[in-house]
Amino acid sequence: MGEFKWFCQICSILLLLLFLSESHCSLSLSPSSLDSAPLCLSNDRTALLQFRSAVSIDDSDGDSLGYPKTKWWNESTNCCTWEGVTCDKATGQVIGLDLSHSRLVGSLSPNTSLFRLQGLQQLNLSHNNFSLSPIPPGFSQLVSLTHLNLASSSFSGLVPSDTSLLSKLISLDLSSNDLKFDSHSFSMLIRNLSKLENLSLDYINMSNIVPTSFINLSSSLKHLSLENCGLQGEFASEIFQLRNLEYLDLSLNSLTGYLPKSNWSSSLEYFSLYSNHFRGSIPASLGNLTKITSLYLSSNEFHGQLPSTLFRLEQVTDLALSDNRLEGFLPAHVSGLQSLESLSLGNNLISGAVPSWLFTLPSLEFLGLGYNRLTGPVNEIQKPNSVQTVYLECNDIHGELPSSFFDLANLTDLDLSSNNLSGVIKSDMLSKLENLETLDLSSNNFSGVIKFDVLSKLKNLTTLNLSNNKLLSMSGVTCTFQELETLDFSSCNVRQFPHFLRWSKSLMFLDLSNNAIEGSILKWESEGWEHLYNLNLSHNSLTGLEQFPGKNLGILDLRFNKLQGPLPALPLPYLRFFLISNNNLTGEIPPSICNLTSIEILDLSSNSLGGIIPACLGNFSPWIYIMNLQMNNFSGKIPDFCVGDNRLMYLALDDNQLGGMLPRSLINCTSLKFLNLANNKLNDTFPHWLGVLPDLRVLILRSNRFHGPLNISGDVKPSFSSLRVADLSGNEFSGLLPPIFFQNLRAMKLERNLSKTVIQQDLEDASSKGFNPDYIFDLYRQVSVNLTIKRSERELEYIRTLQLLTAIDFSNNRFYGKIPDAIGELQAIQLLNMSHNRFTDRIPQSMAQLVALESLDLSSNRLSGRIPSQLTKLTFLEVLNLSHNKLEGPIPHGNQFNTFENDSYGGNMGLCGFPLTKQCDSGEGPNPPAPKLKEDEGFRISFFWKLDTLYSRSEDHGGLSEWLKEIGRGISQDGFEGSKEHETSTSAKMHRCPCLKTCLLCVTICTA
Repeated sequence: MGEFKWFCQICSILLLLLFLSESHCSLSLSPSSLDSAPLCLSNDRTALLQFRSAVSIDDSDGDSLGYPKTKWWNESTNCCTWEGVTCDKATGQVIGLDLSHSRLVGSLSPNTSLFRLQGLQQLNLSHNNFSLSPIPPGFSQLVSLTHLNLASSSFSGLVPSDTSLLSKLISLDLSSNDLKFDSHSFSMLIRNLSKLENLSLDYINMSNIVPTSFINLSSSLKHLSLENCGLQGEFASEIFQLRNLEYLDLSLNSLTGYLPKSNWSSSLEYFSLYSNHFRGSIPASLGNLTKITSLYLSSNEFHGQLPSTLFRLEQVTDLALSDNRLEGFLPAHVSGLQSLESLSLGNNLISGAVPSWLFTLPSLEFLGLGYNRLTGPVNEIQKPNSVQTVYLECNDIHGELPSSFFDLANLTDLDLSSNNLSGVIKSDMLSKLENLETLDLSSNNFSGVIKFDVLSKLKNLTTLNLSNNKLLSMSGVTCTFQELETLDFSSCNVRQFPHFLRWSKSLMFLDLSNNAIEGSILKWESEGWEHLYNLNLSHNSLTGLEQFPGKNLGILDLRFNKLQGPLPALPLPYLRFFLISNNNLTGEIPPSICNLTSIEILDLSSNSLGGIIPACLGNFSPWIYIMNLQMNNFSGKIPDFCVGDNRLMYLALDDNQLGGMLPRSLINCTSLKFLNLANNKLNDTFPHWLGVLPDLRVLILRSNRFHGPLNISGDVKPSFSSLRVADLSGNEFSGLLPPIFFQNLRAMKLERNLSKTVIQQDLEDASSKGFNPDYIFDLYRQVSVNLTIKRSERELEYIRTLQLLTAIDFSNNRFYGKIPDAIGELQAIQLLNMSHNRFTDRIPQSMAQLVALESLDLSSNRLSGRIPSQLTKLTFLEVLNLSHNKLEGPIPHGNQFNTFENDSYGGNMGLCGFPLTKQCDSGEGPNPPAPKLKEDEGFRISFFWKLDTLYSRSEDHGGLSEWLKEIGRGISQDGFEGSKEHETSTSAKMHRCPCLKTCLLCVTICTA
């Protein structure tokens, strides 16, 4: 009986379960039922499905983080269980939609179904592809929205103004889109979003936004990111003091301003002003930011003392202050920085020793102290840390490296170049750094023998630079460097090719310049260099080439050797830069050179090559930027250049025997900046048609047979608007000077402090093209202006290269008539030479407007009348030659005119007054004060040269360095020295930083 009852109970339970199943009251143990997901509203499900159908999925998207979330949305299931969808647990209303990294493609229409999700609080559509479509207006319909993220989703256009109506918004991220804010919409957004805590607008165009508008940001703001937004102007320091601020990124803008002295947000953890124009000192109060982990102030204009309080920060992991003007010493000891991983203080004015604590910080991985004024020594290291990268280049560190320095076993990159370090470098010391990948010891005073068989144990070594250590020697011929890619032995007294190069299969960059390698490159010596791309053998004593190394060379530099015979064939199809100037090559240019269709720089200058320039050379490579054939014996006509597509920027054909007319095809060289045709036998009229070239800066036609007037009539109206140097001297030009010629010279009208020198502009271009600036210098240093100043019975010749000048030289022609008043408009001109012509009438008073003029030569003409007294306003004028004219009356006095001597005025019988012995009639003005220079001190010519260049060190700079040294040697050897009194009173002294990455050359030349 009991068994029967038990059986009936079981049957009843089974019947009940069956009934519940048929009534759709499922009791299954599915995940959704376990999570008790609310049932989504039908309107929300419809809106989501309509959105899915309005966009598509790109399965080929390479986003490694992404997957198509909407692909698995099933309309027969509860939408609250769909990937990326979050619902309110009580109402089932969709409150969150995260479709980031979902590989979506398409656009959002103004009536997108997303705007019907009335309960939506968080929307994330970041990292998709909305095809540069605009953000539609209508987001203001989502009245409950607190978080909106549209970052990196290929939106474009203006940010819709109704975004400012989302008054509940806590977080807004629109970064990394092609978007732009107008000033009104942004002001409204800042004012209305009073609850905003996170604002990320990186890489959005905000160039129209006034930085002061950020003052209205919500006091609850925690995160503000405005990287690379085109912001400019002064940024309000009050933002730095928002009490809840934790993250601030203003990097890569053009903002100015100052850091507050106090009241910083104590919550600040991340702070970046990288690459702006903030100035003033760095306040000590930054050291009170106990929560700061990342501090980036690099590439600004901060100056003053490096605050010692920064070295007490406990939580900081990244501290970057490089590229400023900070000075002072590194502390001898530190109490903080125990969490520091990266310290970047490069390119400042920090001096003193290199303290040992830098190499004992427990977490430090990167140390950058290059380009400072550290003098050392490097102190002994007690407990070497795990630092991996050390940059100490371009300082003045002296003394020896302590042996403990080579216990930094984790080093991967070590750069000690361009210092004053000395002592013996032993191979076994270097071999302890077994993880080393890059080693640069160049430009020091190290000595010893580098045993390459020991050094080859560094299996990870890819870059080795030992150049400019004349006391180092090398040994070891059987070793191999399997991973070595870059090897620089420039100026290391190398006398033959290192044998191990044959087995360096990965070698790509090899520099053996400025050594004593003689003879020919033999076939066996060039074997095994299959991957070699950049080879620099310049400044050696090579006499022949049996075979070119490798087959993939892109850069080949053979300048300043003793190579003889004809120019060899070049079976190098990928060659980009070919430089073989300053050798003893003879014969003609072989037509096979025109097979180098990838060539960008061709320099055959300063040889004895002759014959006719091959016609194909004018148009054989559409990539060529520089062609230098100067100082050879080429004859015949100039071939047609720029017939087809071209990028020719620099063409130097001077100092040859070229004749005939200029090819009219030059008018197609629309990128041309430099044209030097001096010292040939060209016979033509003035090439006014070149005036249409928009970038032509230097035009040199000196010493040819050009003739006729400066005819500016014709089909093409000339402008020469970019011209900075015009040298027509030594020809047979004649006629009146047309005023419009000078009126068109717009580049010469820029004020002195606003205009860049020709070389500054060209070096910037060279850097952007990846050129070694040395190549540009080679073009310019052949160009000079000769000023001859007679004094007593000797001649002083001052030669100044045109790379630093804005100049016009029309001397030694047959121009006549009046010098046009329009010449006074050229306010940037520094040198003006109109000597040895037939000019008449008076000296134009408008020349007093040439405020930058340093040299004026109007000698050997037929000028008459008085010297305009207004010329005394030319306070930069250092050279004046008005001799051999018909000038009369008293010589003006004051300013520079008190320093000029008799030679400036000789041959003008009607002149009187100082410095001439002939006195003026009574009442014509007092005599000037006695000159400061005595007769035995000689005639001084003082010029200020300033050269600012910034370029990569990836190429060889040996030639440039030697040229700069030549300038310095020339100053002393040729007698360009002034009195000690003058030297100490002159602010422009020769200064050259120890590295050529940043080079500042300031030279004062005084001729005795």
